[in-house]
Amino acid sequence: RRMFPTFQVKIFGMDPMADYMLLMDFVPVDDKRYRYAFHSSSWLVAGKADPATPGRVHYHPDSPAKGAQWMKQIVSFDKLKLTNNLLDDNGHIILNSMHRYQPRFHVVYVDPRKDSEKYAEENFKTFVFEETRFTAVTAYQNHRITQLKIASNPFAKGFRDCDPEDWPRNHRPGALPLMSAFARSRNPVSSPAHQNGTEKDAAESRREYEREAAGGTPLHAEAAHQQLMSRVLSPALP
Repeated sequence: RRMFPTFQVKIFGMDPMADYMLLMDFVPVDDKRYRYAFHSSSWLVAGKADPATPGRVHYHPDSPAKGAQWMKQIVSFDKLKLTNNLLDDNGHIILNSMHRYQPRFHVVYVDPRKDSEKYAEENFKTFVFEETRFTAVTAYQNHRITQLKIASNPFAKGFRDCDPEDWPRNHRPGALPLMSAFARSRNPVSSPAHQNGTEKDAAESRREYEREAAGGTPLHAEAAHQQLMSRVLSPALP
């Protein structure tokens, strides 16, 4: 399933004419497995973590692109999909259910120099926002999250008590605080042409939301454990 809430960033400080790639990975927060206690609405440690899942990286579909393109609007990773299927062959981020993860956001400068590998460390920057930590689940444990997703879905109007467009702007489901990434490096970044969603995606999204709203098929684990393509991009959390 697609990650919800969607990870979004506003980027500043890039070289407008340089090329950059934007990508994300996910690392375990700790070595524990959790369970949800409904009586106290809290997460409790349930034991040691399961074996680590295969590491994968998600590239923003517009990568690479000019710094000017990345900075002109909010960057959304709304195509990122998570799964708990260890045999997944669709390139989705694989996570263990009931484990905690930290998303990491990476900005990589596309260095045009022939010996660019020598400058690998200075050509990338990693951002970690602790407020984005989450527990991967196959079904939402808190009904308020289910309602938030329904309220945020344009195809689930029939399941809502009222239309979010009628809500005060500061209380709309999508009115979450944005995270800002400051890529203040002399190196630029790049990304490919923008890819719009297809009718197939829209239909899939409609069916997905309707099932969840009707209490049908539970959500699959939406999380990811990822090591980046080189040692430079895969430091462990402290």
